Amino acid sequence: MLHQRAKYHLGQVVRHRKHPFRGVVFDVDPEFANTDEWYEAIPEEARPIKKQPFYHLLAENDQSFYVAYVSEQNLVADYSGEPVDHPDIPDLFGAFEDGSYELHFQLN
Repeated sequence: MLHQRAKYHLGQVVRHRKHPFRGVVFDVDPEFANTDEWYEAIPEEARPIKKQPFYHLLAENDQSFYVAYVSEQNLVADYSGEPVDHPDIPDLFGAFEDGSYELHFQLN
């Protein structure tokens, strides 16, 4: 079985390639693990392939804060050096340094 490594890591700030939002990675699925209903709601011409990492983000745009679920093909690293202001970040992460947040919890 072929396994793909995630390109982005927990605590890293990323931005969407096509939509104006950015966020902090707080979980990664090795491939699509959301509902079929969620997937089918994406216009067919814009649907990402399922066999790639998908990232859970604490996301923000100019209007709001939310949780986003985004395929690796639709993300790029954010090199702005700017922190993300999502209000849930202190629950999961510590200090912001060099484009990433320190983890507050121990990984297995």
